[in-house]
Amino acid sequence: MENSTIAAIATPGGRGGIGIVKISGSKALTIATAIFSPAESVSPADPGQVRASKEDVPGDGFQTHRLYYGHIIDPATRQVLDEVLLGVMKAPRTYTREDIIEINTHGGQVAMHAILELVLRHGARIAEPGEFTKRAFLNGRIDLTQAEAVIDLVNARTERSLQFAAAQVDGQLRQEVESIREHLIQILTRAQAAIDFPEDADDIINAPKTVDSIRNHVVQPIENLIQNYLDARVIRDGLNVAVVGKPNAGKSSLMNRLLRKDRAIVTEIPGTTRDIIEDTINLHGIPVILSDTAGLHKTDDPVETIGIEKTIEQVNGSDLVLFLVEAQEPIGEEDHHIFDTVKTKPLIIAVNKMDLVEHDSDVMLPESWSAFERVFISALYGQGVDLLKELIVNSVRGETPIDQKEMIVPNLRHKVAFDNSLTAAQDMIAAFQNGTSIDLIAINIQEAIDALDEILGINVKVDVLDHIFSQFCIGK
Repeated sequence: MENSTIAAIATPGGRGGIGIVKISGSKALTIATAIFSPAESVSPADPGQVRASKEDVPGDGFQTHRLYYGHIIDPATRQVLDEVLLGVMKAPRTYTREDIIEINTHGGQVAMHAILELVLRHGARIAEPGEFTKRAFLNGRIDLTQAEAVIDLVNARTERSLQFAAAQVDGQLRQEVESIREHLIQILTRAQAAIDFPEDADDIINAPKTVDSIRNHVVQPIENLIQNYLDARVIRDGLNVAVVGKPNAGKSSLMNRLLRKDRAIVTEIPGTTRDIIEDTINLHGIPVILSDTAGLHKTDDPVETIGIEKTIEQVNGSDLVLFLVEAQEPIGEEDHHIFDTVKTKPLIIAVNKMDLVEHDSDVMLPESWSAFERVFISALYGQGVDLLKELIVNSVRGETPIDQKEMIVPNLRHKVAFDNSLTAAQDMIAAFQNGTSIDLIAINIQEAIDALDEILGINVKVDVLDHIFSQFCIGK
């Protein structure tokens, strides 16, 4: 790995009480020594002051895992840039297993960037996105599943998705993968011994027992993990819900009601929404990404036409469609056209503006729409909206939702690798049952192991690593 020292602002942009400039690498302590001036010593009589004796202080002047109070000073001009707390963490007991300095400064952007520029002038370079975590992986402190979980932790939008990410950071997925992998390695070891000693092959590796072992310790655990991905995907990634309907059906009003804020413009003029408006709500631990779309209708207006094209794209990429119709209006040609556009997607029909009719029975929907869930609502007054929320959540819970105690949830990359490992394991079983030669079976075993190695990052390609860590923010 490149032996450079990296630095970045590790806190979000904008103003705040505290900002952190983070440095990692072999020059971190040297840079800190050059630009940090500790405050004057306090009186030993002052309470709560803990200082190391002189014989405890190493040559660089810093003890590991300590905070030092003082100032960042530009050595060239002697200008004081800020009053800071300097965090010192020496290798190997650090996030990256390299020397790390964290400069806790006031949260103004000018001060933080001035300090960062000073750090760069003294031998560091700007960190790439995710490079601190990438170094933690490359230096063996975490495996790739834990590294990927860091970005899930940062991006978590609900408490449930946070729990999943924390479990992965803690290594639960790694432990499960290593358990499956270890079992495959034991089978491969016996297979290789059988290849070396063919006269004793039946004694070394018993086919029926090995098949049962593969089913119980390889196939079933992998199938469970794949199912966990399918069941919990929306908890990690969110449920994309497109709100569609003809102009003035109340899409923007419903969006605002669900979000409990005025996110979309609401007027009595049809066609007000020209572009996709997105926002996220938390429904029972599921992040739901709502998209208020332009009304679907025939138009010669070029701007509206573009909006309608974007709406169709949004519908095609959604997990669920909320189709709004007006309770006080008969179902018309435009409604039928919209229904034909969205009927292939998971669909909830929301009959809006129920405050304008006397009874549910006053609303007549086509018989061909009866196969889909329907709910009667008033976006303006909130009538039926809680039931609509329940229908949205139920659309993704499934018949066998993920166990509330089960925290091992792979991501899509893991799921693809598990699919490959599962296929190789199933081929293995078929080969044993068909009496295939052990040397060919050994190839299947190695393929199953290789797929698991990709998950852990043991033999992952460089371009895959670059893609994974490019998703991180700079400073993490």
